[in-house]
Amino acid sequence: MKAFVFPGQGAQFPGMGKALYEENSQAKALFEQANDILGFRITDIMFDGTAEELKQTKVTQPAIFLHSVVLAKTTPDFAPHMVAGHSLGEFSALVANGTLAFEDGLKLVYQRALAMQEACEINPSTMAAILGLADEKVEEICAGITDEIVVPANYNCPGQLVISGSNKGIEIACEKMKEAGAKRALPLPVGGAFHSPLMEPASEKLKKAIEATQFNTPICPVYQNVSTKAVSDVAEIKANLIAQLTAPVKWTQSVQNMVKDGATEFVECGPGKVLQGLVKKIHAEAEVSGV
Repeated sequence: MKAFVFPGQGAQFPGMGKALYEENSQAKALFEQANDILGFRITDIMFDGTAEELKQTKVTQPAIFLHSVVLAKTTPDFAPHMVAGHSLGEFSALVANGTLAFEDGLKLVYQRALAMQEACEINPSTMAAILGLADEKVEEICAGITDEIVVPANYNCPGQLVISGSNKGIEIACEKMKEAGAKRALPLPVGGAFHSPLMEPASEKLKKAIEATQFNTPICPVYQNVSTKAVSDVAEIKANLIAQLTAPVKWTQSVQNMVKDGATEFVECGPGKVLQGLVKKIHAEAEVSGV
C-alpha cells in the first residue's frame, strides 16, 4: 500500500517550487490563485527570496503547504491509500485526501501561521532537538522541570525527540539532557515553542477558523499527529487539528501504525527529504521516495 507524507516547517529552501511553476501550467495557475488568496505574491519570496525571508512563520507555512499541495495536484495518477503530515504538513495531507478544498486549506494555514507568530511574540520561547536519548528519559527530564514550561513536542524517530518550551526552560533542559547522556541537545532556529501549552492563544484562534470551514469526507484515511491512528471521521479530524497546536507531533507512532495497517511504500510530497529519512529510521524495510 502507498502512503503519501507531507513535510512541516523547516523543509523550505530558496527557489522552492520555481521549476514546477515554470514547467507546468496547472501548477502555475494554482500558484497564482494562492497569490490572489493571500493578497501578496508569496511566489516572489519562494522563488527569489532569501533563506531569512522564507524563515518567517507567516511565509514558511503557506510556502511549504503550497509547494506540497501543488506537487500532489500535478502528480499523474495520484492515488494514496493513506496520508499523513508532520505538523503543518497535516493540512497539506488533508487537501491531498479531499477533506479540505485547496483555497480553504491555504486560508487555514495562513491563519494558523499568523496566530502562531503572534503567540510567539506574546511568549518568547523556543525548541531544541535531543539526539541519542530514549524517549522515556526525555519525558522524565521535561516532567522534572516544574518552574518553567518544557514538553516533548516532536517524536520524529527513535533517538530524535524535539522539546519545546520557554527560553529558560529549554536552556535548563538541554543541560540536563547532556548530563543524562544525550549525544546532542541542540537549540533550533525557530520562532517559538510550537506544540506546547505556550501555543494556547494560537489554538483558540485556529479553532474558530477551523469550525467556520467546510470539511468533506476524505477519499482515504489520514494518520493525525495527535491520535496517530487512521481517521476518516470529519468531526474527529477537526478536533485533532485543533488539539495539534498544543499537543506533541507523534510522528514515530503514526508511521508505525501506517506500517501496521499495510503501508509498504512512503512517498514524500513537498520540499526536501526529511520525512524519507525519518521513515527509514522508524521502519528500515519501508520503500521511500519523493515527488
